[in-house]
Amino acid sequence: MSDEFFPSEDYKIPVTNDYLNKFPQGDTTFRVLSKPIIGYVYFKNDNKPVRSREVFESTPDIKKDSTPRHFWAMTVYNFSAERVQILEITQKSIMTAMKSLIDNKNWGSPLSYDLTVTRKGTTMNDTEYSIVPNPKTELSEVVKEAYAKRPTNLDALYEGLDPFEIK
Repeated sequence: MSDEFFPSEDYKIPVTNDYLNKFPQGDTTFRVLSKPIIGYVYFKNDNKPVRSREVFESTPDIKKDSTPRHFWAMTVYNFSAERVQILEITQKSIMTAMKSLIDNKNWGSPLSYDLTVTRKGTTMNDTEYSIVPNPKTELSEVVKEAYAKRPTNLDALYEGLDPFEIK
């Protein structure tokens, strides 16, 4: 009987979630694969999101202690999870940092480089995010193949539908 508990030293529990909407502690590196959709989101009492391109005029059945928030949603390749996911950003500090990079003539669109978001803190009051661009690189064949196998329709999010269910 082997002393190793797992099949290998580098064994990782697989990520099966299609969404990257909460950054874990530490570093998360991803590559943006699509232009974002932009809008507003709130959560209903059943914890389901409601999204709109425009500011909500009313928020029926809004979850207690919830408030509509501005969001960006885009398709990304999450290197930690080794999969294509939908990244929904509502954190203003991440949006501001990304917008600064996009507006910078030396960086521009994040379609041409990877981004690393570092999360420090565990509660809403002590959580801080930083974002660092990685050197510009061509999209790897692994990422191209993964994206080709998992196309997305981000506009489906506005209808409450699954963006991976392309019809």
